[in-house]
Order: sequence, then C-alpha cells, then structure tokens
Amino acid sequence: MPTYEYVCTKCGHEFETVHSISSPALTTCPEAQCARKKWGHGPVKRKVGGGAGLLFKGGGFYITDYRSEGYKQSAKKDSTASTPAPAKAATPAAAPAPAAPPPAKPSPK
Repeated sequence: MPTYEYVCTKCGHEFETVHSISSPALTTCPEAQCARKKWGHGPVKRKVGGGAGLLFKGGGFYITDYRSEGYKQSAKKDSTASTPAPAKAATPAAAPAPAAPPPAKPSPK
C-alpha cells in the first residue's frame, strides 16, 4: 500500500499515512497525529510527493542484480582471463599446384 503525505491547514502539522489507492483521501487531521493539545479537526491537504526509489530484495530476484562495482570489475577480469583464446583455423596443407601441360611441339612435316 502506498504512503501519502498530508498537511493540516489548521495546525500546520505534516504527517504520513498508509492506505489503499482505492480508499478516499483524508479530509480532517487525525486526532492521533494532530499537533494541537486539543484536537483541532483541521482540514488537510494531500502533498504531491516525488515517490520513492524501489529496490527489490528477496528470494525472487537474482543475487547479481545489485552487485558492487568492485565485484563487477573483478568478475569481468576473471571472465576474460579464463576464456581461452579463439583457436586459429587449421589451414589445409598447400597441395602442389597442378603442373602446366607441356608446350605443344611442332610436328615435323
């Protein structure tokens, strides 16, 4: 459930509440969070928040998703060091070129 920020226009108190998206917004300052000694029933305005960055952690995510930069660099070095160099293609032994036919001899007449 999302967290919403509110400001009481009567007492100036800022507070956060967690409630469902489908539930209606608060209209009066809650008694438990009012800054006045005697509850003022002040109207509240919902603040526009910038949201929060999400960082998913848990068993359902890959452990490598949030690795440190040092780990990534050393892993890259290891992978390049352990990868064998590409094998050169074996060139077939050069077969001797076919001999040119002997020049035609003039026939005696």
